[in-house]
Amino acid sequence: MNGSAEEVREPSANPSRLSAGRRRRRLLRAAWRLALPGAAALAAWCLTLLAVIMRYEGQPAAGIRGTSDVAIVLGASLWNNAPSPGLRERLDHALALYRSGAVRHLLLTGGLDANGATLTEAEGMRNYLLERGVPAEAMELETESTSTYENLKFAKRIMERRGWTSAVIVTHQYHGSRAGDIAAYLGYDPVQVSVTESRVLNMPYHRTREVLAYTKWLAQKWLLHGG
Repeated sequence: MNGSAEEVREPSANPSRLSAGRRRRRLLRAAWRLALPGAAALAAWCLTLLAVIMRYEGQPAAGIRGTSDVAIVLGASLWNNAPSPGLRERLDHALALYRSGAVRHLLLTGGLDANGATLTEAEGMRNYLLERGVPAEAMELETESTSTYENLKFAKRIMERRGWTSAVIVTHQYHGSRAGDIAAYLGYDPVQVSVTESRVLNMPYHRTREVLAYTKWLAQKWLLHGG
């Protein structure tokens, strides 16, 4: 072939496309550099809270001494208008405190579940304890609350109305640290929390969920303090 043949050339790359590709790669690398420390900080936060949750032994850790006016039983779900297995554990623990003379009254907390229940948590708890011989006059019901914060806030109002000055908060071990922190924020003095272990709950699930709930509470407390 002689030089009269046309030269075949490869199409050149578009400089603007190359530049955009480089910018995207730089942005991705920068995002990773920012995301990795954030992920590490989040993991450290969750592990720290989990350790606090798992190490909690009650308040005081040595156990409740003397006699208090009331045990405040923190609510949990009803199944077919009766306490769920987990809630029965809390109630049985409160019942043991009552029978031992550690508390004079039982204050049952919890409003209406969103699962189709026609009784409030407090009413379902009362019925369970009535069947076990606790007299109605020894129990007080708080039937409006929908969270641990409200359980304790509304219970404190009832205590003030009844002239009660000392309370023992009854809940599960995994829930105790947050409950105690909420009680301290609300002005309970002294803060007393008596906890029970669970044989029926899925503890990996509940402890993981509690990390999230505790984080939410700390954020709520910060906002309540005015940021």
